[in-house]
Parts: sequence; structure tokens; C-alpha cells
Amino acid sequence: MGEVWVRARIGSLDGSVIKDVDALVDTGATDTAVPRELANELGLPMFYRDVAETAKGEVEYIASAALIEVEGLRKVVPVMVIDGLDKVLIGQTTLETLNLVVDPVTGRLVRKRRGALLY
Repeated sequence: MGEVWVRARIGSLDGSVIKDVDALVDTGATDTAVPRELANELGLPMFYRDVAETAKGEVEYIASAALIEVEGLRKVVPVMVIDGLDKVLIGQTTLETLNLVVDPVTGRLVRKRRGALLY
């Protein structure tokens, strides 16, 4: 299938500052990650520092949150702010929150069908 890139809008929690970005959908990542420079431009809150395991080893990040819009769907989601990152990476938490999945045939994001709630 290859890489899946999408046009996204990412912004401050109140939506007063929004940037259009090209983002890489990373289905192997749990959270969405943003470069520190972008987080600073948007005025994202910085909650606490932590360490995450990535395919390239451990990375230190700052936990934050941002408004994100993909395929016309918009929500506030948790994000990891990472120094030295050069792109926005959209992880599974954001995809689930927006009810999106990657179609393996087309390599595009599509709305996920909601199943029936059984209890």
C-alpha cells in the first residue's frame, strides 16, 4: 500500500490559530506527533514530559492536545510534541477519534462504518 499522506488542518485548542499541513498517516503509531516548532506556533499547551518507544527507539516528548481536522472531520486529540520531528504523524488514536480508517485497496482514508452496540 505504501505511505498514506493527507491534507490536514491542525490548530490551537480554541481554533484561533490553524495551519494547513501535509501529514503522514502512521497506522503503527498510537498517538499523533507534531514538531515542536509547529506546537509553539499554534500555542499548544505543554502538559508533561515522557518517553515513548518508536520504531527508531525511545523518544522524549511533551504531552499536549490540538484541534485536528482530516477529511472534513474535526476534534481535539492528544498529541506528542517532539523536538526534531520534520512532519506531522497521524496515529491510531486520532483515526479512531475521527472514525477514519485506511482503505488498504486505495491507500486513502475513509469513514469507518459504525457497528451496532451490543450488550
